[in-house]
Amino acid sequence: MSKYYKIGKLVATHGFSGEMILKHGLGKKTSLKGLIKIFLEDNKDSFIPYFLEKTSIKNETETLLKIEGFETKESCRKLLQQEIWLTEDDFKKFAAGSAPISFLGYFISENNITIGEVIEVIEQPHQILCKVIYKNKEALIPIHRDSLVEIDKKKKIIHVDLPEGLLDIYTE
Repeated sequence: MSKYYKIGKLVATHGFSGEMILKHGLGKKTSLKGLIKIFLEDNKDSFIPYFLEKTSIKNETETLLKIEGFETKESCRKLLQQEIWLTEDDFKKFAAGSAPISFLGYFISENNITIGEVIEVIEQPHQILCKVIYKNKEALIPIHRDSLVEIDKKKKIIHVDLPEGLLDIYTE
């Protein structure tokens, strides 16, 4: 089974020929050149492919997409605000290694005990929140200068020192 990573959201139409604006967190300007398809989540863990006709850079955090079968501004509206997902291989090709989104797939560990795998990254002004499944519940782990101990890129582990009791709020 393929692994998928959420990279952003379709936020607006562009022009009248069916182009849409993808607001992404890939951490660098990208045209997504060579990307053949993107995915939208139909149901939980069920992804539908959409094939790309063309892509181009709009700015640092936005890319213009033209998706097959969407020829007008009106036809694109049903896709607006939809989250966009890439396969693991495509994600690795296009995400900047220094971008917070590159933490997807990493494991968070405290005192050599694994808390969970990062399934979503939420960027905040002064910290990053990493969503993990901890004891069968979603938990948000803050990553900032006070909680971050070390990032082991080779082993894909984020070592943290969390405030006492933080994980307890997710299990009570």
